[in-house]
Amino acid sequence: MSTKVQRQQLIAKIVSSQTVTSQPMLRELLRKKGIKATQATVSRDLEDLGAVKVRTTKGETTYAIPEFEPDRLSPPDQLKRVLAEWVADVQFNEPIVIVRTPPGCAHVVASALDRSRLQGLLGTVAGDDTMMCVANSKYTAKRLAKDIKQLAGLADD
Repeated sequence: MSTKVQRQQLIAKIVSSQTVTSQPMLRELLRKKGIKATQATVSRDLEDLGAVKVRTTKGETTYAIPEFEPDRLSPPDQLKRVLAEWVADVQFNEPIVIVRTPPGCAHVVASALDRSRLQGLLGTVAGDDTMMCVANSKYTAKRLAKDIKQLAGLADD
């Protein structure tokens, strides 16, 4: 038997580590971990965690929890996965880098970048499908934009 906190921590871990496209899918993943939960419970847990549905570049929707463990550093492979999945375009104009994503995804990318401690990045501000990254003046926005493009698998112009 798990507590609500333990169940929600597991949900956050599952959602942050793999694509979860529906609540029934999440219930099945929980069941495989030995936790039985009703659809209503899973729905409330997702709401409590602040989970949102975001559209991937492939057109499907998946759950994301933007603020999951914000003090934890994102591993480089997780950052690459998030950027490759959701970054559509990167432009810059000193000291700002503009990153475009599918609708509803900018906050997920911003959170991953903020937690990555990427060299040259001072911080991010995210809207719905666009985010602004501020580059360290010694690092330059041009170099930061190139790094983000490379991590996202976008060709550098």
